[in-house]
Amino acid sequence: MSVQFSPEDDILDIRYDNVFKAIFTKDTPEARIALGTLISASINDPVAVEVILQNEPAPEDIHDRQIRFDIHCRAKNGQLINVEMTMYPDQFEPLRIEFFTCRLFSSQDIRGANKTYADLRHTYHISILAKKNLENDQSYFHHFQYYDSIEKIALGGRTHIITIELAKADAVAEKDVDEMSLMERWVFFLKYCADREKREVVNQILKSEEGISMAAETLLNISTDDNERARLLTEYKIILDYQSGMAAARKSGIDIGTELGKELGKELGKIESAVEAVKSWKVSVTDAMNVIKLDSKYRDDVIAELKKQGVDFTE
Repeated sequence: MSVQFSPEDDILDIRYDNVFKAIFTKDTPEARIALGTLISASINDPVAVEVILQNEPAPEDIHDRQIRFDIHCRAKNGQLINVEMTMYPDQFEPLRIEFFTCRLFSSQDIRGANKTYADLRHTYHISILAKKNLENDQSYFHHFQYYDSIEKIALGGRTHIITIELAKADAVAEKDVDEMSLMERWVFFLKYCADREKREVVNQILKSEEGISMAAETLLNISTDDNERARLLTEYKIILDYQSGMAAARKSGIDIGTELGKELGKELGKIESAVEAVKSWKVSVTDAMNVIKLDSKYRDDVIAELKKQGVDFTE
């Protein structure tokens, strides 16, 4: 029997990446099946998760953890898959995704006399974006591979980048559950599972898809476990505080840099004026600097510029 959310259930938002990872990396058959179902819908091919690979410090090392809580796993057919939920994409998100996809692909060991490049397995990076979009089109789903942009011929490689942009999924919400594909049901669940106004449709989806129901059961257990809930919320608060601190530091740095730039610009302007005064008025460097009120520390700069222009002058 599928789990159902009641109107009173205060469900954690699965779009927070640490909540997302907590659900799909639970050491239970249900979590493993749920993850396999999500991956299968994303790559449009049945996948059974064999093992979830360790890719970051232990949960208790909260200060040393990556800000992004991705899930790195290997399927039973050897495919390597990385799945992540992203609430706040990086400024250079496409480059970041490409970098980690390539690193995952090249982590495969094909050394040995009996191995060739044909032994490389397909590698997938699945990035679910909670709010911001990467592409300007209307499609929430994209599957990127290498191809010839002129002749539109695929290279035939084995690296795949899949992006799922939940902010574009409003059209999915207009469909009846029976009309939704498996991917669309996952998208609706991921976007609206914590939304009480969408709870009736969410529960219909839970009745229709075992894999999503298993994820929902784990999510419900976490949401109603006071200790686990507090841990996840504290963990995310630390992340938000860190990001806020970094943003404030960057803004402060920009403000300071702007003021320093203004002051430097003023001094550079005064250096140019001092050079022009020496050239036009035939006064000494000292007199020119006194008239313009240029700090004595720029004396060598004025002299260097006069020499550069071949001007005869007295100091």
